[in-house]
Amino acid sequence: MTEPPLEVETVLVPVDGSDESVAAVEYAAAIAEQYGASVHAMYVLGEDIVHGLETGGIPDEEIRSETEAFIDTVRDIADRYGVGVTNSNAYGFSTTSKLQHPGTVVLDTAEHVDADFLVIPREPLTGEPGEILEKAAEYVLLYASQPVLSV
Repeated sequence: MTEPPLEVETVLVPVDGSDESVAAVEYAAAIAEQYGASVHAMYVLGEDIVHGLETGGIPDEEIRSETEAFIDTVRDIADRYGVGVTNSNAYGFSTTSKLQHPGTVVLDTAEHVDADFLVIPREPLTGEPGEILEKAAEYVLLYASQPVLSV
């Protein structure tokens, strides 16, 4: 068997709890399995959620519960492929900085976790307003220095 032409140790997959995110995790886990890598799932919080958290309109515990439940799904998928998984949460938007965008958050996290490969869900344009990764996919495809699979 020949060596893969690419060395991959960490596959970053940004998620937002959507069905498209589940599909992206499946791809990320399959790629990680192929390269003997691990998966880092980053749960990206949307603009409405960030605003609700910052103004107190949404309880922290409610968001923590939702994100942890989705990360459990990520762990289940990773376990099926026999790959390790780490995770983090990130605000996709800021109420105080116009420069913070889901795409920049994904790329900053990729640098922080030293990701070698990115798998990003490409949400349908008719998706729910809370599904923010559609706003990040094109940006990441344009500016990532790592290979990117958009699913």
